[in-house]
Amino acid sequence: MTAAFAPFQDLASLLLPHALVAKGDGAHDRSHLMRVWHNVCVLRNTEGGDQELLVAATLLHDCVAVEKNSPFRASASRLAAAKAGDILTEMGWDEERIDAVSHAIEAHSFSAAITPNTLEARILQDADRLDAIGMIGVARLFYVAGRMGSQLYDCADPLASEREYDDQRFALDHFQTKVLHLAEGFQTATGTRLAQERQASLQGFVAAFLDEIGAKS
Repeated sequence: MTAAFAPFQDLASLLLPHALVAKGDGAHDRSHLMRVWHNVCVLRNTEGGDQELLVAATLLHDCVAVEKNSPFRASASRLAAAKAGDILTEMGWDEERIDAVSHAIEAHSFSAAITPNTLEARILQDADRLDAIGMIGVARLFYVAGRMGSQLYDCADPLASEREYDDQRFALDHFQTKVLHLAEGFQTATGTRLAQERQASLQGFVAAFLDEIGAKS
């Protein structure tokens, strides 16, 4: 796996043991890190950015695990940023570069609602959000819903015409409360273009899903 992070394989080998702390979470596993890194590389190829900072931020952005249904979910990226800072301090990184990695990690989270103020932070936020939309986003959404014990949809009112959306209970509601809105907030030109392509896939999936259950949007 470290070969994918060339020429920073040595750094990757040091950080990977700290990267994944959640056990059995297939939405935040090594494949997620690989997909986010792929997205980071695609974005960096056109947008620029410090590759070493991006490697460290990518590998450590989920180094603290907080479940999606936890009341402390919005604090996850801040906790991860603090832990990343400690790890990089022990490795002898200078304070300025540690702060840059920590900010990128802290700002990547949708729940934290922190504005990314550096190019690397904007790239990591876009790269992570690209993994939450499109067909990968659909797969992850239903995977997480299953882990949380949610139903697929409200069979009495799948469109939430006469109720509030409740994405804690119904997976389909999460498209409306979050996923279908992610494409609106991308930070880079390249990320925005890719997000629009994946958004079309999302919209097509939701339309097909509603058609198959006999619901009219």
